[in-house]
Amino acid sequence: MTRQSNSMEALSSHPLTPDSASKGSAQIEAAFQRAKAEGRAALMPYMMAGYPDREMSIAVANAYAASADLVELGIPFSDPLADGPTIHAAATAALKSGATLETALEVCEAISGRVPVVFMVYSNMVLAHGGAEKFANRAIEVGAAGAIVPDLPLGEAEPVREAFASLGLALVPLVAPTTPAERRARICAAAQGFVYVVSTVGTTGERDAVPAELSELVAATKEEAEVPVAVGFGIGTPAQAAQVGEIADGVIIGSRLVRAAGEADDGAGAAEAVGSFLREARVALAG
Repeated sequence: MTRQSNSMEALSSHPLTPDSASKGSAQIEAAFQRAKAEGRAALMPYMMAGYPDREMSIAVANAYAASADLVELGIPFSDPLADGPTIHAAATAALKSGATLETALEVCEAISGRVPVVFMVYSNMVLAHGGAEKFANRAIEVGAAGAIVPDLPLGEAEPVREAFASLGLALVPLVAPTTPAERRARICAAAQGFVYVVSTVGTTGERDAVPAELSELVAATKEEAEVPVAVGFGIGTPAQAAQVGEIADGVIIGSRLVRAAGEADDGAGAAEAVGSFLREARVALAG
């Protein structure tokens, strides 16, 4: 972690201005507010850029933009430690098909004019592409509103947060069931865009049920955060989305949709599969 720490600390040189710092967060907040005005939690599907291939991922992204309030866009990486077998396999397949950061930027640009896009990117990918400022510049150029860096710990995050925010890209933090209360409070105090609450211990993937203790974690996080609180990991049905939507400001659905895209024969089939699910989930969230 020392090498990463030194690299991250050298990345924040742009001055932080109110206009630049609020740009991405404002886009994200507006999306949550629009959903709230409709009496429901915001719907935020996850997709893997370049999966099953470039053309199909563009089709999936367009289907997402038609029904989602925000989109979480994964950048393929060879060692996605927060992801379970479905998304891990999707990343591997995308990389084998030639997907790169450029693929993710292209997907983002295709839909960012219609829906806020938040990248899911591992820290090595940020460092490999010039560091936080260069990565943020590329993301902002294609209209991204924020980024989640799941393997960036609180103690390493401040230089990256400042570098992102100086260019208008919100750094969205994660809170897990195992996060100590004092640490959770500090994460919430620094949060931009929204707080991503991990619903259960473990990696991403579909689960049979929503954990009973989730409501307590979400309530505590909402007490401490000044930004919306969204829940991800393990939400795989419209009914589960509705259940989580009763307690959270946003619902993130990933593995179920990635699986649907991977099972399709072509772009049209993938778009219809994910679009149909998202329409059902949106109805469920509206009650």
